[in-house]
Amino acid sequence: MYKIIYLFLTKSSILVGGQAVIEGVMMRVPGAYATAVRLKDKSIQVQRKNFVSIIEKYHLKNYVIIRGVVHLYESMKMGYQTLDWSANMQEEGPEFNNKESLFNKIQDFVLSILSFLFAIGLFLFLPLFFTNFFDNIVNHPLFFNIVSGLIRISIFLIYLILISQLKDVRRLFQYHGAEHKVVYNFESGDDLNINNAKKFSTLHPRCGTSFVFIIMLVTIFSHAIIDYCALFFVNELTIFIRLILHIIFLPLIAGFGYEVLKFLAKKQNNLLFSLLSKPGLWLQKITTKEPTDNQLEVSLCALKVAFGEDKMQDFQGKKFIADAIG
Repeated sequence: MYKIIYLFLTKSSILVGGQAVIEGVMMRVPGAYATAVRLKDKSIQVQRKNFVSIIEKYHLKNYVIIRGVVHLYESMKMGYQTLDWSANMQEEGPEFNNKESLFNKIQDFVLSILSFLFAIGLFLFLPLFFTNFFDNIVNHPLFFNIVSGLIRISIFLIYLILISQLKDVRRLFQYHGAEHKVVYNFESGDDLNINNAKKFSTLHPRCGTSFVFIIMLVTIFSHAIIDYCALFFVNELTIFIRLILHIIFLPLIAGFGYEVLKFLAKKQNNLLFSLLSKPGLWLQKITTKEPTDNQLEVSLCALKVAFGEDKMQDFQGKKFIADAIG
């Protein structure tokens, strides 16, 4: 046990992670990210972009909560852009012109708003709506939000289980598994290849899925505090008041959840913290699937191109802790 803890503590931490996209994987490394997709003709198309985080640019690394909010915003923006690019590559192939027209920008904006409203309706309004039926029983802010939180988690699990039955989503989850295996392969210091990547798990403690679950747990107590404070200014908490307040404080809650995830990831060899992170790993059994060799090849390609051939050689044979997993 002490040897494991020593090895964990002596490894260097590095920003490496990403997400699954349509028929591919996006990998982010210090200073850049690359998206690799498998086209219909079985070839692999890759797009690489240099990237400097706002956190680095404005020296926000030591500002807890704020760095979490910024990281979440950048991850969502990067995720949406790479997902959109992968979809266009599947439709149009290498001939796709990455320059967006005004119509496409408006269309993307409208879709983003609709997606946001759908998420708010499903994961904020519905739990409040159903919990309101028990308001006479659980009218205390803490009890109300415990019930609301359990309903939210139930809706989230049902949603994931339902969409995981779709063929395209199952392939997306396979690429998600491929991303994790390749990141594990990188962390191990072993040569980056399909055979080495295959032996690793599809479950990773610093996955975005774990982040979402931790956010839901943090939300229960955060919403209770928000509701309790609101009672100093209003006589009654209606669904509308609760919804508005919860939306306003959503970035702050997300930032706090990010800090909790980072803290748990660094303490994963401690039994207590290991137990607290287990639900996120269980959830990944839905959101990750065992990938094929072809999918691992795409994920490996994304990571290698993101680093670049020269930089990749500098990291070979060294053990790391990936500080950001998609």
